Amino acid sequence: MRFYRATAFLFPRSYERRVMFFCFAAVHVPLVACIAFQAFTGEWQVTTLLTLLLATLVGTGLGLAAIHALLAPIGEATAMLSAIQNGERIVTVPQGGDDLVGRLLRGVTTTANETAARMEQLVDAAERDLLTGIRNRRGFLDSAEQVLRSRSNAVLGIIDIDHFKLINDEFGHDAGDAILQALAQKIENHLRRSDIAARWGGEEFAVLLPRTTLEEARLVMERLRAAVALDTRLGIAGRAVTFSCGLAPVRTFAQLGDATRQADAALYSAKNAGRNRVHVRGL
Repeated sequence: MRFYRATAFLFPRSYERRVMFFCFAAVHVPLVACIAFQAFTGEWQVTTLLTLLLATLVGTGLGLAAIHALLAPIGEATAMLSAIQNGERIVTVPQGGDDLVGRLLRGVTTTANETAARMEQLVDAAERDLLTGIRNRRGFLDSAEQVLRSRSNAVLGIIDIDHFKLINDEFGHDAGDAILQALAQKIENHLRRSDIAARWGGEEFAVLLPRTTLEEARLVMERLRAAVALDTRLGIAGRAVTFSCGLAPVRTFAQLGDATRQADAALYSAKNAGRNRVHVRGL
């Protein structure tokens, strides 16, 4: 490290040029020594000097090219570490041998894999609802942004458990939490793999049904509503647990805010109509 720091004034922003500088100087030592010797003795051998000069130039070119190629893995390792620091995913990692550069590349590979795994865990934890285990609002919005890039027909649904405050007041928050967990699992099991479900907040859930018409979405949610109302495991003290749902169409992520307001309006319409029903905005 001392020599590295002492020579930092030479090409301070390029380690490769610094290495090449010393290699260039080392390759020219025989030529300089020969010139100095002949100058000292006064006996000039032009043929020998020209041969040595040509050999030095060829050797210098080949040596610099080889050094550049040998230093390339270090440059790639540095670029990968910078990408990791910027939160980027490393798709391809070059493999090395058992030498110093190979150990460096393996270290970068290990770091990249461990960092990617930790980042995925942190992202997943940040986008999951701690109580129910399904997506939270942030996770829903991130997933919805990806899904709605196709600009195809999609439907947003807002689900609200009926009389949930009364359940908490009468049976306690533990009973309310158990219902939230069971309903979240019921929703995820009932929907397609391409659909997105999340706890929107409190006793509300949100679902996004891509490539679906309003009528198709209404039928899907009606089946879910009936399945929940008839599931005795979700009930409490002989009472069925029911939900109301509002649906609204959406095609792009930019429209999601307006679709949320429409779905909320349809939800309140379902509540005012007696609960335990699905309403579609505009129908």
